[in-house]
Amino acid sequence: MNKKKLIVPLFILLAAAVYFVFFYKNKTLKFVPENADIVVLIDVKKLTGQYISSLIAHPSKWSESKKKDKKTIPLKDSGIKIPDFLQIFHLKGAEFSEWYSVVELKDPQKFSAFLKSHQFINNGNNIFRKDQVFIKIEGENCILGTSGKSFAAIQQLLFKSPDQKTFTADRFIGSSLGSISFISGDKIQNFSIELKADEIEIKNTAETISFAAAISDMQRKNHFLEAELDEQNVKNYARFFNQNLVDSAQINYFKATAELEKVNDTIISYGYDDNFNETEKKTVQKIIQPNYIINLRSSAPEKTWNYFQHRKWINTQSQFTAIPFQPNQIERNEGGVIVKSTRKPIPLSPKLKENYFIIRNSPLLLASLSTLTSTEKKILSDIEYIFYGNKGENYWVNIKAKKGELPLILRW
Repeated sequence: MNKKKLIVPLFILLAAAVYFVFFYKNKTLKFVPENADIVVLIDVKKLTGQYISSLIAHPSKWSESKKKDKKTIPLKDSGIKIPDFLQIFHLKGAEFSEWYSVVELKDPQKFSAFLKSHQFINNGNNIFRKDQVFIKIEGENCILGTSGKSFAAIQQLLFKSPDQKTFTADRFIGSSLGSISFISGDKIQNFSIELKADEIEIKNTAETISFAAAISDMQRKNHFLEAELDEQNVKNYARFFNQNLVDSAQINYFKATAELEKVNDTIISYGYDDNFNETEKKTVQKIIQPNYIINLRSSAPEKTWNYFQHRKWINTQSQFTAIPFQPNQIERNEGGVIVKSTRKPIPLSPKLKENYFIIRNSPLLLASLSTLTSTEKKILSDIEYIFYGNKGENYWVNIKAKKGELPLILRW
């Protein structure tokens, strides 16, 4: 056979293989329950392509040697079927900290060995746990979560309900690397996720939104937190915590400034000596505490104060006990209330007439998060700040990382 005649069919076969490996995507989302109110999608093939292109552009990573624990099974040999879209969801009515995902298993036995090699503890009933990761093997599927509370409900919704509604990726994600979608009845509000060299950008618009004044103000100061939110933004955030707080207290504006400080904390304990006399023992330890000031404006300040008293959030020393960081002082004014720490008072930042909050990274913050793993601490230490901004119907979140020789996708 003429070799030249083989070139065209071989090229077609190669092109088809490349298409199915890197570009073809199954957009059916089998593992998003009908009662999910937040859905996060990650385009796995696009993420893989971005990783490969970044790796090619940074030859220093090619020869980088990594010590591998031969006892630890890598993800590629875990028995998991890698999906085209990783589907992460939050169930309506669940705690905000509860997030779940479901993946298919090619080999459940290999996956069990993978979990064992990574020191997951078998709690029985095919449920495994390591730190704050919970996993349940259900036949040829695996449910992962930050909690195990909703495993039974997810099993019922996804595997036992014959009329389970099936979503498609096109309802949630466009051409971006990922998406976050908020579901309310038939209404879905989508936010794109883009991973750049030294930042992660989340937004619901293609427009460029500028918050130069707020970011510039933050960079000139050393505050841990700066925030200013109008009534609608306060309501949006209250949905994750306590909607009644906004409705009952009639809060229509929030302004806050905070900084972190390491302070001495005295712990007093009591015991008895050899003669059974009561003794007092004082122990001093270093803890991280915020110094802060919060301005809550209200359309009905008297009702706001009465609501806080009804909830028993104001004690006889005029301290606002709903905030766990003490001591503080709560005061009434014509427009609402002011809550401020008293150990080291700080002034409230000027009003910028913007809707935003900025959380700066701090070594003190990392030192206080003792439950995090070394990998989690490394990721957090790489972040410079988290910024949220809103103008009208446009929302923008920017997770800014410190400048580095490598892009985030190769660092993390």
